[in-house]
Amino acid sequence: MSVQDVDFRGGIAWPSNGISEVPFRLYTDPEQYRLEQERIFKGPTWSYLCLATEIAEPGDWVATTVGEVAVIVARGPDGRINAFVNRCAHRGNLLCLTNKGRGREITCIYHGWSYDLEGRLTAVAFEKGVRRQGGMPPEFRKEEHHLQRLRVAELAGLVFGTFSDETPDLETYLGPLVTGGMRRVLNRPATIIGRSTQILPNNWKLYAENVKDTYHASILHAFLTTFRINRLSQPGSINIDDSGGNHFSQAKLDYAAEDAEYKAAALRSDTDLKLQDNSVVESVDEYGDQVSVQILTVFPNMVLQQIRNTIAVRVLKPRGVDRAELEWIHLGFADDDAAMTERRLRQGNLVGPAGYIALEDGCVGGFVQRALQYNDDGEGVVMMGGHDAQSQNFRASEAAIRGFWKKYRTLMGA
Repeated sequence: MSVQDVDFRGGIAWPSNGISEVPFRLYTDPEQYRLEQERIFKGPTWSYLCLATEIAEPGDWVATTVGEVAVIVARGPDGRINAFVNRCAHRGNLLCLTNKGRGREITCIYHGWSYDLEGRLTAVAFEKGVRRQGGMPPEFRKEEHHLQRLRVAELAGLVFGTFSDETPDLETYLGPLVTGGMRRVLNRPATIIGRSTQILPNNWKLYAENVKDTYHASILHAFLTTFRINRLSQPGSINIDDSGGNHFSQAKLDYAAEDAEYKAAALRSDTDLKLQDNSVVESVDEYGDQVSVQILTVFPNMVLQQIRNTIAVRVLKPRGVDRAELEWIHLGFADDDAAMTERRLRQGNLVGPAGYIALEDGCVGGFVQRALQYNDDGEGVVMMGGHDAQSQNFRASEAAIRGFWKKYRTLMGA
């Protein structure tokens, strides 16, 4: 890498001050990845932590990550949600070794230091020594060795955390458009009906772009277009907050016409693909607004999807410069009847690691990463639909991807 390829802040240099040409080296450079951990994931952003229902009762906790930083999210005895780093203040050992648990305190298996569910150090094994020998010195104070805390906020049953005191409150961070889109989908208490995790063989930003890319769906995903789940010819929009980082796209469907087509034929197809059982795509307009697909993103790491009647949270977790982990959390609602739960479970086959739709998304990022191996000079072109990152009433556009890079450049100082 030459000197001119690096800007004065230590990151990758861009070809201009715009957001429609993206340096390929952003997906491959280890130093850039390290800077992202500090400036994005530990910076003034809200990262998704968990669903409130996962820690429904006092004493419940879950372990997760913000970027690559291990974090614990716990509901304290007072019912409040707390989040703190999953690293013992003594010798840095990982405190919680499983994904979830329950208890009044968390104790390190290495040396027995214990913490309450607010991250406060409450006990040190052998603090006074053994038989009046050893122990901690007189100047040792437990109150000086608490775990690093995160600020926490909850919206529509989703829990977010931030390391930064400079991050605005959650609704301000999301903006009114995206806040409304989130509340539209999660408009009543949610329940978890399934989950899965997949490893993506690519840089985390490639998947972050993918879920903001509305126009690839009609090209890459034959299932979407063949069975009319999402076509660019359908009415729709891209809605982007002022920062650019958060967005949702929508596609609408005439459900009455859809029902008539199902009754008139046992299948629908523009290709030779056919379904023996249409129940995987049969749906109802549960929100009453004809929106059949809504994909919502929260910068930097969360997606909330509604595809027909399958609702899911997707959590994107960086795991190295060329690897990421994607967790799928499938949701229903507390007032779902048996028929709706069955419908959601069937439609859940559309997404996830082997989903009829999402399968390609799990592969294509790896194809890009492989193509960039030792060949990461130049820039990608992100000009579909213009050069800015504003909301649009059409979806043949890369405006939301440009929004991602607008937010990214602001945080990275590029």
